[in-house]
Amino acid sequence: MKFKIITDKKPAGDQPKAIATLVAGIKKGVSHQTLLGVTGSGKTFTAANVIEQIQKPTLVIAHNKTLAAQLAQEYRDFFGENAVHYFVSYYDYYQPEAYMPTSDTYIEKEAQINEEIDRLRHASTQALLSRSDVIIVASVSCIYGLGSPTEYLKKHLKITQGFSASRAELLRTLVNLYFERTPADLTPGTFRAVGNTIEIMPTNERAIYRLSFAGAEVTKITKIDAITREIMAEPEAFFLFPAKHFVTPEAERKVAIEEIKFELGRQLERFKKEGKLLEAERLRRRTEHDLALIREVGYCNGIENYSRHFDRRQPGEAPYTLLSYFPHKADGTPDFLTIIDESHVTLPQLNGMYAGDRSRKETLVEHGFRLPSAVDNRPLKFAEFEERIGQCIYTSATPGKYEYEKAKTLSVPMVEQIIRPTGLVDPEIIVRPVTSKATYPGQIKDFIAESEKVVSRGARVLTTTLTKKMAEDLTDFLAERGLKSKYIHSDVETLERIEILTDFRKGKFDCLVGVNLLREGLDLPEVELVAILDADKEGFLRSETALIQTIGRAARNVNGRVILYADAMTKALTYAINETNRRRELQLAYNQTHKITPTTITKAVKSIADQLRTQHDETVDSLLKVDAALYAANPKKVLKEKRQQMAEAVAILDFETAAIIRDEILYLEGGQKGKNKIFPKRR
Repeated sequence: MKFKIITDKKPAGDQPKAIATLVAGIKKGVSHQTLLGVTGSGKTFTAANVIEQIQKPTLVIAHNKTLAAQLAQEYRDFFGENAVHYFVSYYDYYQPEAYMPTSDTYIEKEAQINEEIDRLRHASTQALLSRSDVIIVASVSCIYGLGSPTEYLKKHLKITQGFSASRAELLRTLVNLYFERTPADLTPGTFRAVGNTIEIMPTNERAIYRLSFAGAEVTKITKIDAITREIMAEPEAFFLFPAKHFVTPEAERKVAIEEIKFELGRQLERFKKEGKLLEAERLRRRTEHDLALIREVGYCNGIENYSRHFDRRQPGEAPYTLLSYFPHKADGTPDFLTIIDESHVTLPQLNGMYAGDRSRKETLVEHGFRLPSAVDNRPLKFAEFEERIGQCIYTSATPGKYEYEKAKTLSVPMVEQIIRPTGLVDPEIIVRPVTSKATYPGQIKDFIAESEKVVSRGARVLTTTLTKKMAEDLTDFLAERGLKSKYIHSDVETLERIEILTDFRKGKFDCLVGVNLLREGLDLPEVELVAILDADKEGFLRSETALIQTIGRAARNVNGRVILYADAMTKALTYAINETNRRRELQLAYNQTHKITPTTITKAVKSIADQLRTQHDETVDSLLKVDAALYAANPKKVLKEKRQQMAEAVAILDFETAAIIRDEILYLEGGQKGKNKIFPKRR
């Protein structure tokens, strides 16, 4: 399919000129361009129009998972008929393996994988390998090792009606595709054999494909809803990709094992020459244990540290990443478009990933915890990243040094997008003291008084502090004074952050407190007041860039105001105020010339988190809508019937239905959905 924007919205303001300039640059072969667009000027819409005109698969990189989720939802709204996917790290919690020589402390790797995000990662790679109208919105995790796309594609299987294979043969094939057999509930990447059928749940969707056999032939394919068991379709064929991104043929696995043994022998010899007997023994035991597990079960904890051998890469050679799955021309050059959102933050992140990872790995190697090849399980170096991306567009309201240098080197001026189509002007800025005075209560009490005025009008308030602890304490303090508040910072899990922002827009609470996440790109048109506490404390969180980006959160509301609490005017404050006022004057002049009356952006409240909710949750919700009224009329009778239904489902081994009824009972008994003690939160 072709990329096609589905919206009544038309480019306006500075957007038409920006789109035309960027498209012309791409057609001329310009490798790097920068879109300098103020907050609320519609940079994403501009980028979407560029994609529609260029018609190339596109990688959009954001600097955090929350912003990536928002961008993914925006691109899905624009490209309703095309494939837009979300690709971020699948860890809810991640503690990397490390060793601290000074205290002789070894920290083992700990990780908690989010299965829903893992499913979306598979959906991303499978879309790239099966169609051309694909947009992947990713975090910087896209530069980490992922496994060979060649082997991944080579292993995929097309199953059709009339597919020639016996039931037993297909079972063996599924195991070779890294699917796991289970007698219980199916999850992505599992299958089960029931009578003369096989039921499979692919890694990229929550649906079951039932294959019916007659002899050595698949006679029927049925696509079934995983929860309700309703028949969704009877397709003639479907594609099945491996359940893991890291795919190694058996012959190559044996070669890899021999190479690991050879590397171990060489490293042990080196340690012994250096008199590092403890390190040698430590490395020997660990590696031999890992090799035994790989031979017997094909896997060991930390197997990614041997990835260079399994990928057949040379020492120092870059790993395969998500970028490897995008299309390339015959000569190997990338044939896709890259958009780096909020580039002033994203580029430094991409540039810093390799050095931190290398330092940690070298310490592990030197003290016998890992083989030297472990350092090749790494993110891309920045130079490698630059080589592997297609033509690139950087978008930011505050471009960094790198973007300006690229523009100068290539003699390509930055594409400015200052005028907002909505007519909205940059917010009014007010500076007030931090400390209390005779007639002034101080920043916190003043902020509360201003917030109460805004909340009484049905609008929202956003404020930033300097530390996570301050954000948490301020949230509690505001709650005690009757302001419904929540905080958000890097310790809050990915999906919970998305849900908090969605609830904030919906008005479930009035004040959002943050540290550094409430800046770049967040689209919160309901925010009427932004308060920056301790704005005169010089540093990263109160730099020129940080201040302008935070001020921009109030630029989507016609009544937007920003209060800067400061006892002294720093260089960063002076620059941010002057630049905001400059942009404000340009917009006011444009509005006067074109007779535009600014209006607050009206935007439907949507969240990618809604698409991460499982079908189980949705089925429970649908049942609750039906049974809530019955429960209110006769709680005991409804609960008795529900428990009987659950027991009957268990008796016939229908555990999916039993689990649905169980959760419905728990929510009904809890008195309020999601507030019971057993399930305090639900996704």
